[in-house]
Amino acid sequence: MPAPLPWLVVTTVGSREEAQALARAIVHLQLAACAQIEPIDSIYRWRGEVFEDGEFRVLFKTMPSQYAQVEAAIRARHPYELPAIHAIATVAADPVYAAWVAENSGGAGDRVPIGGLL
Repeated sequence: MPAPLPWLVVTTVGSREEAQALARAIVHLQLAACAQIEPIDSIYRWRGEVFEDGEFRVLFKTMPSQYAQVEAAIRARHPYELPAIHAIATVAADPVYAAWVAENSGGAGDRVPIGGLL
């Protein structure tokens, strides 16, 4: 039986260091098989004002069954008062790749803090 299709979970943070710390923690906990970080420009409305800021998007590759845990782990470590956390279901994926994501995002990672990441 093929693995279920992975989900992509996306959030944004204000610095590369915050993005790297968040990515390391979630992958270390094996809640996501992989995290990708990219710089972006954001224009958004917050409390009646429009802001333009550089941010870093973090995209996690995980399984649908892990979403609640991924969201909770992101929220617990996120520097923003109101973090954007989005889950995107994929409609197709290479079966071998999907199996790799499933194997590496089962939530069985170490729960012992390493370097303050967890």
